[in-house]
Amino acid sequence: MQVPLLDLKAQYRTIKHEIDPVVQEVIESQYFILGPKVAEFEEAVANYCQANYALGVSSGTDALLIALMAIDIQPGDEVITTTYSFFATAGSIARLHAKPVFVDIDPQTFNIDPAKIEDKITEKTRAIIPVHLYGQMADMDPIMEIARKHNLYVIEDAAQAIGSEYVDGRRAGSIGHIGCFSFFPSKNLGGFGDGGLVTTNDEKLYEKLKYLRNHGAHPKYYHKMIGGNFRLDALQAAVLNVKLKHLDEWTAGRQKNADFYDQGIEQRALQKYVTPPVRKEGYRHIFNQYILRAQKRDELVQYLKEHQIGCEIYYPVTFNNQECFKYLGYGKGDFPLAEKAADETLAIPIYPELTDDQKNYVLDTILNFYK
Repeated sequence: MQVPLLDLKAQYRTIKHEIDPVVQEVIESQYFILGPKVAEFEEAVANYCQANYALGVSSGTDALLIALMAIDIQPGDEVITTTYSFFATAGSIARLHAKPVFVDIDPQTFNIDPAKIEDKITEKTRAIIPVHLYGQMADMDPIMEIARKHNLYVIEDAAQAIGSEYVDGRRAGSIGHIGCFSFFPSKNLGGFGDGGLVTTNDEKLYEKLKYLRNHGAHPKYYHKMIGGNFRLDALQAAVLNVKLKHLDEWTAGRQKNADFYDQGIEQRALQKYVTPPVRKEGYRHIFNQYILRAQKRDELVQYLKEHQIGCEIYYPVTFNNQECFKYLGYGKGDFPLAEKAADETLAIPIYPELTDDQKNYVLDTILNFYK
């Protein structure tokens, strides 16, 4: 049996009859940059994310970059974030010649530990970027309280978390000053290429984000600020408009698969060897990834791949140990909880089209490895 980490062809087959006509419509219109399809998608996502405004951009990375530009991050400014995330979180800060300041994680959720943020604040700190890793939101209330106390911006990196919820049903991208999303094809809501989006409840920030998206021009050819080419393609918006209507159904499928894995791990007494994801009470976890902590992780990864089971390590190197961040002066062991997670975790298939036979094969193969 083969179980890929993700099977986008299986998803496409279920919605091909909806996708193909809207793609053809865009091709026939020859309206490829921004336009009505993008505007329609922005309105739909703003509503879905419980935000006043949404703005489609060219990628999740560019969403982070434009968010930092919108709050006027300057060289030498400091931005506090987790040391354990996809590279774009810290890379976007460094790209503007600001200084990423890293914080260790909550070992249960893998998200930034709010209790460790305040000690990192200096007179140069301008913002905090919590990451909602793997589809579960960071603990936002204490983060927002710290931000208010120190007059800091909060940018939610929600690249893996569209539709995830914090306590009281508050959705990712609606709590901080700006939320950043990715529509990379492997995401729960994935396009047919790169794409991203920012959300905000602040009208002034929204207007600035609009101008920054298109080289800072307002009106056309008149530039009061320097922006970039951060526009979302109409083709991507058309595809994502269709997919958004199915997102809650797909999320329910991922949650059902997570329940299946949780129960299967218990039934096989696998908890002696692997630890399933922790779901915080009152949160909505959308399972962009199903992450295990595993004994002999690297050997298990190799064994799964030998048995045609897709798996991935997210992420094997924390930011403090990345070569490009040596100049920041961090060393190995500075963030022990994140480094331990980097050494122990792996993702197994969780996409909604998985069959019970496939999931059982994954669990049985894990059991066979540890026997």
